[in-house]
Amino acid sequence: MPKFLMKRWHGYHVIALFAVAVIFSSVLMIYHWQVGVIGLFILGVLAIYTSQARFAFERDLEAYIQTLSYRVNKAGEEAVMKMPVGILLYNDDKIIQWVNPFISQHIADDLIDKSLDDLHDELVPMIEDNVETDVITLGSRSYHVTFEPTERLIYFQDVTEKEETIELYEDTKTVVALIYLDNYDEVTQGMEDQVRSRLMSQVTSALNKWANDNDILLRRTASDRFVAIMNYKSLRQIEEVRFDLLDEIRTLTGKEKVPITLSIGVGTGETSLRELGKLAQSSLDLALGRGGDQVAIKQKNGKVRFYGGKSNAMEKRTRVRARVISHALRDFVLESDRVIIMGHKNPDMDSIGAAIGVLKIAEVNGKEGFVVLDPSDINHDVQKLMEEVESHEDLWSQFVTPDEVLDYVTDDTLLVVVDTHKPSLVMEPKLLPKVDRIIVLDHHRRGEEFIEDPVLVYMEPYASSTAELVTELLEYQPKQLKMDRLEATSLLAGIIVDTKSFAVRTGARTFDAASFLRSNGADTTLVQKLLKEDMDQYVKRAKLIEKADVYREGMAIAVADEEESLSQIVIAQAADTLLTMKDVAASFVISKRKDDMVSISARSLGDVNVQVIMERLEGGGHLSNAATQLQGVTLQEAREKLEKAIDESLEGGQ
Repeated sequence: MPKFLMKRWHGYHVIALFAVAVIFSSVLMIYHWQVGVIGLFILGVLAIYTSQARFAFERDLEAYIQTLSYRVNKAGEEAVMKMPVGILLYNDDKIIQWVNPFISQHIADDLIDKSLDDLHDELVPMIEDNVETDVITLGSRSYHVTFEPTERLIYFQDVTEKEETIELYEDTKTVVALIYLDNYDEVTQGMEDQVRSRLMSQVTSALNKWANDNDILLRRTASDRFVAIMNYKSLRQIEEVRFDLLDEIRTLTGKEKVPITLSIGVGTGETSLRELGKLAQSSLDLALGRGGDQVAIKQKNGKVRFYGGKSNAMEKRTRVRARVISHALRDFVLESDRVIIMGHKNPDMDSIGAAIGVLKIAEVNGKEGFVVLDPSDINHDVQKLMEEVESHEDLWSQFVTPDEVLDYVTDDTLLVVVDTHKPSLVMEPKLLPKVDRIIVLDHHRRGEEFIEDPVLVYMEPYASSTAELVTELLEYQPKQLKMDRLEATSLLAGIIVDTKSFAVRTGARTFDAASFLRSNGADTTLVQKLLKEDMDQYVKRAKLIEKADVYREGMAIAVADEEESLSQIVIAQAADTLLTMKDVAASFVISKRKDDMVSISARSLGDVNVQVIMERLEGGGHLSNAATQLQGVTLQEAREKLEKAIDESLEGGQ
């Protein structure tokens, strides 16, 4: 019996009470011995009673505790053996030593002396990774497992109904998709009604069959627009076949010699139909901004998955939009006190040429303009152009550094961003929040990252270069245009560089723009002079190409030496040259740059979408021309990342 329990009622206070009573009785005997004797007698009787009561209390308490202990142990045994939770004990070698009846009856029988791997191949890795809880599937049931590593104990709780409820909830989430027929008006313009009706009948039949096969509600809202309502389970089914509807429509219309393609914007992850509609529209805008013929699936958290994008954006036949944008740009310029033009970091010939072209637009409208340029961050291929600009006093005076330009900003300043639409890539990111009105002029396919709230956006992925877009805007300026030889040559050089001397991504409007520049003083001889390369640069490129090997069928990868640092232009030119080799469908060149970044340049002939591959590595570009820069990786690690991105892009995934 614990001493602390007994002291509660016969401790020192009881002994003191008896001692005081004895003393008083003894004193009383001196004055009245008869009464004192009686008092001592009564105290003796009480002492005997107290002692007997103590022994009786100890017996009763002991019996009670024994009974309670038995019941608790019995209840524990019953709980372990009969409660609907599995319990498993294992040893240091991950061998099962004991299981309760729940595991034997509901999970597996005869597990004693078997390895945990025999029960489930993920249990041992979970223990080694110090996982506390997780959900695993055993047979047709789902179990929530809890690990107690110090006791080498695992609990199994059946959560099948809970998991089925969660899965049902996920499968029945509403998904909204907006479907748009790319360039429908362009390709059907002038087409006979009979041919147009037959074509649209085929397209609509293919869409309706796709909707019926995947349990989708499809409704036509305009001649070239549809809205589709589905659940998430249907979306998953469609993603498993990578939206083969795009290929089906492209093949179907190709037989009619009418290249109509689809763009689909999908909104998911929201409970509000209004928000789903906004996400779907945002996704569609993103798909169209990337050139169409693809699907963009946007979620509430901002993540986007892309499918398709296998064909280049079609060149628009009419210049109506170019004229409207040109006039809108003129109005914004006239409302401003000055115009600041900014390209991307490490600018190329297209970025500089387009900036000079926008500078001319500001000039013809009587407004001062400034181009943001960091002299320490210039591509080698534009060095000769900048030398020419420096010798042109009036033009050079309009170039300012990123540090200086912040002092030029006023409340009425207009900022024009050329050749990029990503805030992280502009020459001076601090300039963006300081300017209220921003215009974006770009020819790249739109990415997830985009400049916030621009007042005007002119993005045409079909265009060969931003210089081509700016040239068309110059053509539609209301005032009579007189261009300087260097200004016109800069724009022409931007077009020639991006088209590889009119060999790739070149349309009829590209030649029209070049013709306009030539008629306004562009010097082709000066262009050749600006594009001349050094002998050692040529040798470096040749050595880089020599290191190339084929990773997969048609995928050539060249990796520079780890200790070698090359300029971006050499890396890009090596990728271009590698693409001209026999049986090469796409080329990738990996090298360190002088700023210790690892650069990857990617090129293709159009059969492989290198933009999607580069986007997996936080890069971007065009379907046939893309790049990325990686930080904190070796060249071998960069190659492994690239190979993984190629595998995911070709075999499935986002």
